[in-house]
Amino acid sequence: MARPDELTFAPLGGVGEIGMNLSIYGLGSRHQRAWLAVDLGVSFGDEEHLPGIDLIMPDISFLEKERKNLVGIVLTHAHEDHFGAIIDLWPKLQCPIYATRFSAALFEAKLEGERNPPKIPVTVVPSGGRIDLGPFNVEFIPVAHSIPESHALAIHTELGTVLHTGDWKLDPTPIMGPPTDEKRLRELGEAGVLALVGDSTNAVRDGRSPSEAEVATIITGLVKSAKGRVAVTTFASNVARVKAVADAARAADREVVVVGRAMERVVQVARECGYLDGTKSFRGMDLYGHFPPDKVLAICTGSQGEPRAALARIASNDHPAVTLNKGDTVIFSSRTIPGNEKAVGSIINGLVDQGVEVITDRTHLVHVSGHPRRDELRDMISWVRPQILIPVHGEALHLSEHAKLARAAGVPKVITCRNGDLVKLGPGDPGIIDELPAGRLYKDGTILEEAKSRAVVERRKLGFAGCAFVAIAMTGKGELADDPEVDLVGIPEKNAAGEVLDEIVFDVVVSTVEGLPRARRRDPDALAESVRRAVRAAVNEEWGKKPLCFVHVLGV
Repeated sequence: MARPDELTFAPLGGVGEIGMNLSIYGLGSRHQRAWLAVDLGVSFGDEEHLPGIDLIMPDISFLEKERKNLVGIVLTHAHEDHFGAIIDLWPKLQCPIYATRFSAALFEAKLEGERNPPKIPVTVVPSGGRIDLGPFNVEFIPVAHSIPESHALAIHTELGTVLHTGDWKLDPTPIMGPPTDEKRLRELGEAGVLALVGDSTNAVRDGRSPSEAEVATIITGLVKSAKGRVAVTTFASNVARVKAVADAARAADREVVVVGRAMERVVQVARECGYLDGTKSFRGMDLYGHFPPDKVLAICTGSQGEPRAALARIASNDHPAVTLNKGDTVIFSSRTIPGNEKAVGSIINGLVDQGVEVITDRTHLVHVSGHPRRDELRDMISWVRPQILIPVHGEALHLSEHAKLARAAGVPKVITCRNGDLVKLGPGDPGIIDELPAGRLYKDGTILEEAKSRAVVERRKLGFAGCAFVAIAMTGKGELADDPEVDLVGIPEKNAAGEVLDEIVFDVVVSTVEGLPRARRRDPDALAESVRRAVRAAVNEEWGKKPLCFVHVLGV
């Protein structure tokens, strides 16, 4: 068999942004490559800029065209930004999926929570195992992170080995699972690593990320000293943190109540996989009110301000089973993801208004990141000694700082790229050689929309300036058959002078129709366009904003 011409890498999501991770590796000639995909994640919609959009996913049109050459999708771990798009996008690809046991079990539980989900088979790979996928041999190397069974992938090929780190950190005392496998990473470095494709999330932060064990100690002290009820919110997937909270509750002689479906699902999977062995069974939220205030601790979803999650409902006194009172304590054992500050702030204010003491990482070490800071990045580079480093998983500043650090650490070639850039890794001089289709898909209800879809664009405009609906009935002679119908939605009732806008728009419609030449009045499209322009201009004159305007002309 002939030696393949090129080994390539392309991010289709997750570069220049945090979330929506999808990377692909290609091996072969420029005209015929085998492709391996790593992760298939989502990011979350911003109601202010994308009203009605819950999830954002990578555009996979390139992989759809290359489907026959796609040997599989390999998952580094089970965070939503790495596997959350599979249910929606896998039917377009229908390729094998490979993951370790916890990730596969969490995915299966997620499928069970969907209405009419597709049947998606997942092949379970042991932690530390190796699998052959076409011309790629993929090795799962354990790394510490904020969810069980996170793995870096060593992708072995005839043209060299690539280490795709996934999300990782160096934590000598991770509470759950093994530390990052330094020994195996050093062995890879000794054997020779062509490229390191690495997590840049914390590349702007000096030093090292603190350990989960330090957080556990702080939380235990806070729970022991609390007088009333205690609620702790954290990322549902952070099973080590859930275990630390449960251990703190036991030390304070409190029963643990789980509140929120996402948390219930992860806890169930963690127990099935043995990650909560030795931890006392948790209670259902229906028992919350049966325990004295100093004998209960609630672990809640909603650390990111999600409006339908448990903590948001508790903060607004709208939860059916869980309430908090003056003197109770809420611990935010999480960090606020950029973009969620307003929503989280609103919940904190609601709790404070109820007299609840709120503790965050602003004042106590109640959360640590699952991503490496600068000293950890330097350690990884010194162990692996890559010929090429490509920063991924970060916004522009994170990527740039990771690149500078890598150059200072002596990496021979550092390549910064963006979503869609096709990077040749070898043989020969590495660099960007092409651009692949890349973009975003929006999950709008049950429908996947392109970023430029009419619904998405128009809804943004509707949110800003409302809409005017006008219906006009015209005779065959080009005369008004009846008074026009005007309906203004999302537009103020009156202008600054107190005049009714409906009436102003009505007068504008009538005067516009009557002012047109008779031939133009008989042309429904021309008439509708003239009225549309006039109405938008009139509302802009009175309000300072131009609404969307829809005009329906009916011939009678």
